[in-house]
Amino acid sequence: MENQSTEVSAIHEFLSKVEVFKDLPPQSLQIIDKRIKKMSFNKGDKIISEYERAKGVFFVHSGMVKLTKQNEQGNELIVCMKKKGDIFAEACLFNYGDLTYPATGTMIKPGEIYFLSTEDFEQELLLNPELAVQMIRYMGETLRDLTSIMRDIALLDVYTKTMKMLERLAEKFGANRCNRMYIELPLTIQEFSTLIGTSRESVSRVFSKLRKEGLIDIKQKHIIITDWCKFCAVYKNKLM
Repeated sequence: MENQSTEVSAIHEFLSKVEVFKDLPPQSLQIIDKRIKKMSFNKGDKIISEYERAKGVFFVHSGMVKLTKQNEQGNELIVCMKKKGDIFAEACLFNYGDLTYPATGTMIKPGEIYFLSTEDFEQELLLNPELAVQMIRYMGETLRDLTSIMRDIALLDVYTKTMKMLERLAEKFGANRCNRMYIELPLTIQEFSTLIGTSRESVSRVFSKLRKEGLIDIKQKHIIITDWCKFCAVYKNKLM
């Protein structure tokens, strides 16, 4: 009984830090954490498929998740990355019929994922106006971010797109250690190129240029911005 209570308390604490739940009263969190299902995954495990009927919403408790889509040629295109506290597959909310998940989710770092069925989540949204407003606000912010990324992909040159994506990744996944920004996200050059909608060769040329300028280094699929202050100055100057 004590172990079960400790686990519920841990889930409760985690939910209170998730963006859409952080301002909810304790009694609302208690209802939600009773409906949560916890699952563990290893690196490379597939959590959901874009060809699978959507059943619910997922929350990253630990590890990292890569969301991808396949094009007509079967190539994998990275949509976004998710870390601890992030939500994914929320696009399946408020839909009717046998719709599939919006993307395929794969673990790129081992960890735990929490699952809440669409039925349970929508029921809680109906009963809790505060949660409904927070969810709408979150989805609105996500849409704005996605629109901004799509605008950059369509309008910016490869060098600027690369700089902007590095800045985004640093803000979300970065660890600043004595002015060296470690992007703690394993990415190949090919995977990075799909994030900004360009070819691997184009990204390789930009990365080579950034290396020569003393701005980045790459070690074991991890990008290091070697001088964060200099990088920010170059980045802001490029956008002016």
